[in-house]
Amino acid sequence: VQLQASGGGLVQAGESLKLSCGASGRTGSIYAMGWFRQAPGKERDVVAAGLWSGGYRYYADSVKGRFTISKDNAKNTMYLQMNSLTPEDTAVYYCAAARFVENMAVAKTYDYWGQGTQVTVSS
Repeated sequence: VQLQASGGGLVQAGESLKLSCGASGRTGSIYAMGWFRQAPGKERDVVAAGLWSGGYRYYADSVKGRFTISKDNAKNTMYLQMNSLTPEDTAVYYCAAARFVENMAVAKTYDYWGQGTQVTVSS
């Protein structure tokens, strides 16, 4: 499975941004999807995650009510809609996919990773 992330950029606080992650290859093996972010000097933390087939969704407390993870089945593309952005959301964002899941909030769960896309929020 190959993942290609896009959509990052520079925005002002309070604005919105939508990240995309196209999946190709053996997408039939994907069980879960996730978005993670990593700020300089910090660990890679989960932002949002969910089942590839739909249904269950997980959000980090810091983004609940502001971010939404979704997927377009026809395009094999996952999205992260980010609203009401703050400077604390500044990080490199990564999309990820997993074949098996024990805990979809943990990075080591995921087998495949996109290349990362920079999101910078100015105050």
